[in-house]
Amino acid sequence: MDLHFTSASATDAERAAVDAALDGARAARRDELRHLLLPVLHAINDRIGWISPGALNYACGRLEVAPAEAYGVATFYALFSTTPRAPRVVHVCDDIACMVAGVPEIDAKDGEIVRSPCLGLCDRAPAALVVEAGDPPRARQVAPADAALANGAPVRPAVGGAPLRLLQRVGRVDPESLDAYRASGGYAALRRALDIGPERIIEEVAASKLFGRGGAAFPTGRKMAAVASAPARPHYVVCNADESEPGTFKDRVLMEFDPFAVVEAMTIAAYAAGCERGFIYIRGEYPLATARLEHAIARSREARLLGDDVMGQGVRFDVELRRGAGAYICGEETALFNSIEGKRGEPRNKPPFPVEAGLFGKPTLINNVETLVNLQSIVLDGGAAYAAIGTPESAGTRLFCLSGAVAHPGVYEVPHGTPLGALIETAGGVPAPHPLRAILLGGAAGSMLAPDALSLPLSHEAARAAGATLGSGVVMLFDDRVDLAAILRRIARFFRDESCGQCVPCRVGTVRQEEAMARGDVVALDEIGRAMRDASICGLGQTAANVIASAGGNLEPWSS
Repeated sequence: MDLHFTSASATDAERAAVDAALDGARAARRDELRHLLLPVLHAINDRIGWISPGALNYACGRLEVAPAEAYGVATFYALFSTTPRAPRVVHVCDDIACMVAGVPEIDAKDGEIVRSPCLGLCDRAPAALVVEAGDPPRARQVAPADAALANGAPVRPAVGGAPLRLLQRVGRVDPESLDAYRASGGYAALRRALDIGPERIIEEVAASKLFGRGGAAFPTGRKMAAVASAPARPHYVVCNADESEPGTFKDRVLMEFDPFAVVEAMTIAAYAAGCERGFIYIRGEYPLATARLEHAIARSREARLLGDDVMGQGVRFDVELRRGAGAYICGEETALFNSIEGKRGEPRNKPPFPVEAGLFGKPTLINNVETLVNLQSIVLDGGAAYAAIGTPESAGTRLFCLSGAVAHPGVYEVPHGTPLGALIETAGGVPAPHPLRAILLGGAAGSMLAPDALSLPLSHEAARAAGATLGSGVVMLFDDRVDLAAILRRIARFFRDESCGQCVPCRVGTVRQEEAMARGDVVALDEIGRAMRDASICGLGQTAANVIASAGGNLEPWSS
């Protein structure tokens, strides 16, 4: 494809797709249109199945973006294609949970089979995502997947634990009914937030000791206060729903089965931090969550729970949903900002930090779905009550994603400090007669633990003391039938594929790590891992060797 305007012309269908995506868009400056590039590329890909030179020319003309830049964005994402592709594409997960479950040989007639990293359906592995281009386009999750792709209807997820706060409505309240949400206590927290005011909200969040649930564990109250006090305007709030860590699916369950809670939580956060506009950046591989959030946003607007006069209190706030397009790196907050802005999803150097210069260079409050949904109980019950749950350093409950060799895979909510073994027993334990061999804690960027770690308290401080991390809440269990070396090789391939390539330590290191694993060269793995941890720009490269290092020390998998 030429990297400049060519004579290639868009078809009528391609023009219609672009025009529909830009319907009503007006801007005084060229850079004000650039942030619409990702939705426009989605529109073309969704309608046609791929992005042709003519379609890219037309889109760039409408957006006033150089084709070379747009091509660089289009080729960054795995869900887009710049070469002809069949209208029907089946993305078949071959990541670690689906490897264990057994990746099916899909019989997809008149379609194209694409091997995919984790689709966030680990509780129902093996999984597939079927995407059909057209007007309208169609996408459906299929799990557990079989050769005929006969499944795919929404399934009530397995949830458990106590006390249920974040999961209290999941599987019990109609996720598409605003009336049902309000009857179950929904929007009571926003009403109280508007009554007590922004400063009191921030005080309660700080007193709660809530920290981020995405892995970095930064105090939420400090973030909120920093954005609220930032002099630059406007302020933005962003919900990071790009849940792409292998083994993680808790945010998907919340978005699919309690979407109004996500919208309400964002509105509370926005009010506290002085934000008038918000974005939910959601995985492109989550069609059901996307549809239910879009519905929740629309219904909330109709009910004046979003817009220019929220709850009749003169508060202005609205939310826009942005779909990712298959890039794990966009879970990193600054890469996510770049993606929304219509750029390649590559991380930025810090400082400045998002609270000072985030989305569009303005102060930005960004948290993941689970973190935000905690705000309702904090506002209603008070920060002190929330802090009394869990441990002194790790307050509140935590969602864990259990999959693999466990009787009842699903999302489980337990107080911080609950022993790992007790959590596993809550999910039914490891089925007999095969004994537990290893536990992946925290995801692909987490740690591999031996079975003797079952007494580990699930708190931030206990995990840190054990040289592990809770990460994104993954607890994936492997019994004695699993080839652990194959699991580690798949994790190495995952990081090789998902590195954005911006910095040399990660771009080269992830490749060399995979090569060293193939040789069983433990010395080289240690050297490569230290180089990536010390010199990579962002968390992907800094944590890409974690699981492999922990497995080498605890499990000696090379002989398996």
